[in-house]
Amino acid sequence: MANRYLQINPQDNVLVALQDLKKGEIITLGGVSFPLSEDVPQKHKFTLKAEPVGAEILLYGVLIGKTTKPVPQGGWLNVDNLKHAAHAFTGKISGKYQWVAPDVGKWKDRTFMGYHRADGQVGTQNDWLVLPLVFCENRNILRLKDAFQKELGYAQPDQYRDHVKTLLAAFRKDGEAGAKGWQPPVTQTLKTPRPFPGVDGIKFIVHDGGCGGTRQDSNALLALLAGYCVNPNVAGVTVLSLGCQHAQFNLLQAEIAKKDPNFAKPILFFEQQKYGTETNLMNAAIRETFLGLAEINKIKRAPAPLSKLTVGVKCGGSDGFSGISANPAVGHFADLLATLGGRPVLAEFPELVGVEQELVDRCTTQENADRFVSMMKQYEAEAIACGSSMDMNPSPGNIKDGLITDAIKSAGAAKKAGNSPVVDVLDYAEYATKPGLNLLCTPGNDVLATTGMGGAGCQITLFTTGLGTPTGNPVSEMVKVATNTALARRMPDIIDVDTGPVITGEKSVQQMGEAILEYVIGLASGEYVTRSMELGQDDFIFWQRGVNL
Repeated sequence: MANRYLQINPQDNVLVALQDLKKGEIITLGGVSFPLSEDVPQKHKFTLKAEPVGAEILLYGVLIGKTTKPVPQGGWLNVDNLKHAAHAFTGKISGKYQWVAPDVGKWKDRTFMGYHRADGQVGTQNDWLVLPLVFCENRNILRLKDAFQKELGYAQPDQYRDHVKTLLAAFRKDGEAGAKGWQPPVTQTLKTPRPFPGVDGIKFIVHDGGCGGTRQDSNALLALLAGYCVNPNVAGVTVLSLGCQHAQFNLLQAEIAKKDPNFAKPILFFEQQKYGTETNLMNAAIRETFLGLAEINKIKRAPAPLSKLTVGVKCGGSDGFSGISANPAVGHFADLLATLGGRPVLAEFPELVGVEQELVDRCTTQENADRFVSMMKQYEAEAIACGSSMDMNPSPGNIKDGLITDAIKSAGAAKKAGNSPVVDVLDYAEYATKPGLNLLCTPGNDVLATTGMGGAGCQITLFTTGLGTPTGNPVSEMVKVATNTALARRMPDIIDVDTGPVITGEKSVQQMGEAILEYVIGLASGEYVTRSMELGQDDFIFWQRGVNL
């Protein structure tokens, strides 16, 4: 590795360890040299000069904390000597923001091969979606999933069932000794051929809402499910209902109409209390859904401009390299996409603490700025009312890998948004329609956020990670972007793109962002699938804000 440490911004009074550094190692920056006063773990930060109690610590050029103890020159910053602090913000557009759009000449006339929908949207996948209006139907949804995916070739190979089978055989033959000596067999389960090659997936959602909570939560769920129905990756929908719940089918239809007045996809509805027996319900749902699959199988991919892409940008399992490699690279991709007329979507409002004014200044209207500030303040107030706060966001894994305050995490997380203007600010379950960077209010929680992105119309989500996570989504193709090569090599079954070359100096952030754009174009054209899609990882958890009644 050419560099062992890095100053991210000239204003920073700390450096980042790119490798494990030892006490006494000589650090040189700008003609000044000094020894480290203690060991500094990889991805963590250390001081450029001695800092007294209460000193402001800057990283990425912004305030990320204040010292709680004196820290010597070359001292390691950690949870024992640094506490969260962030710059205040006015909420008014200052007029200082300037942006020079990147050169997108080489992509101006590029297209991807997508599925054109009647409403003008273009899917990167051709999926059929099956969802319940209420949790009472989850069992039926899961039985449909088992039947359709296994019989039509969409199920993942059941290697672990084979493993248990061979383990049982070893136990029956030699008892506990046989079980202890068991080794996983090399299995090659044959996949069922797909009779509908034009159908990329049959996706199933289960959830714990639709009744029993507040009408607020039920309505929010319906708005979110409507976004999933409208998402261009969905070609048709099967809806199961019990019948007596808050979340009624006519209310779902109304939410769909709000998002897409030209909605023309087949949507099949089955209500158990009207069908009588479960068998009657399931037989009808199976027959009609099968016929629907046969119909959407006829849809073919055709060229579409890159402006038809809506791509979510999200981070999870973040580390001290997230704000240096993967997030800035994804941010450059977001700038390229926005310039091409597409829609990058940034979520995770708790991870924007400390960079609020920067995003306010980037808003194209004061109305958008006001909405963003109002959402941030409301979110903070709700967290405080629950006995928490935004600065409690970092997880133990984040802290272990160098993100010791929320402001550090936020400053790096915001890099995924690049530098383009903010054209719209959306609440959870609202749909992205305006070309350019959209802000979407979601929690930082991985699945709550990515679930919101699927409902906002994202065909693809770029998910950066430094620690690794298998998270996926039913309707948004999830791309895992590793911050470091060690992770990409350790967990190759979940990582799609490695931005480690940015850390080693082999590639620039801009080069990596361009490579991500090329990857997205290929993915959108169906040239390959992501790791989470291979694993069948379709996570869905909606954000419930109300109390239970």
